Amino acid sequence: MIIGLTYDLRDTYLKMGFSGEEAAEFDKEETIIALEQAIEQAGFQTERIGNIFQLTDMLAQGKRWNLVFNISEGVYGQAREAQVPALLDAYKIPYVFSGPLTLTLSLDKAYTKMILHHEGVQTHNFMRIEQWGKYEPQQLNYPLFVKPVAEGTGKGISNASKVTNPQQFSDEVQRLLQLYKQPVIAEQYLPGKEFTVGIIGTGEDAEVLGSMEIIPKRQKQDLIYGFAVKEDYENFVDYALASGSHVNEMEAMALKCYTILGCEDAGRVDIKLDVNGNPCFMEINPLAGLNPIHSDLPILCRLKGIPYNDLIKKILDSAINKIGR
Repeated sequence: MIIGLTYDLRDTYLKMGFSGEEAAEFDKEETIIALEQAIEQAGFQTERIGNIFQLTDMLAQGKRWNLVFNISEGVYGQAREAQVPALLDAYKIPYVFSGPLTLTLSLDKAYTKMILHHEGVQTHNFMRIEQWGKYEPQQLNYPLFVKPVAEGTGKGISNASKVTNPQQFSDEVQRLLQLYKQPVIAEQYLPGKEFTVGIIGTGEDAEVLGSMEIIPKRQKQDLIYGFAVKEDYENFVDYALASGSHVNEMEAMALKCYTILGCEDAGRVDIKLDVNGNPCFMEINPLAGLNPIHSDLPILCRLKGIPYNDLIKKILDSAINKIGR
């Protein structure tokens, strides 16, 4: 079996003039090498494809693969993560991870919460702001948390994201609308502990790998887990397997969200505790980062004693099982 690799390489976009934050979601060369080695250790042949433009060229030349291991984040548009899977669907080429509908929906944090709230999942109050002046946070109480509706890797999230009064709210919403050219989500700030839950599999076969707490190195620090912190996480946070009475509830919530949204093969669900210690859904990542050292899902697996190559094998097994259905 020949497995193609689709991805957006960070160095490619940095050379094109993208800033470090603009290229934050893209992968490093070390990630691609680690994936190649893990896939080949599992007994398969690999072939690098690259981004959607390189994929388009190769398809036009008649290239085909038995399976594509897709970690391409895309560049432009609020459906950017869905572009490679949609193109592969058109050519009837199977791939790893979720399909275009799930990836488009989950990238929009507000629409995702609307659906999950309708399905009975606990979310904190929020609102979606498409243009300034049309909305005011009348149903929300300060402090609020403000961020772009369709970004990952903490992009657009900083200490300024937590707002405590109308002037801060106005300033930050307008800044984000102008800078990111997309709607903004404003939500009730959650003061409790923050977790990420790893999930493997598809449909009825999906199961929780484990849960990891994100712990500020300074216990009294009101840490905002945004872009700057994630880029330098070793100096700001520690990671530990989750413990406590809320873990079972939290993992059940994560698996429910993953299943409702139709996620496939693997992903992460981010959850935070409210002022009463109740788990609340924050966001879902069905295209979780796979850097063997720095990405949350591999870190969680490392804490659980699951080697990186075993994680990739589990993901491949799930994807290959889908082909036979």
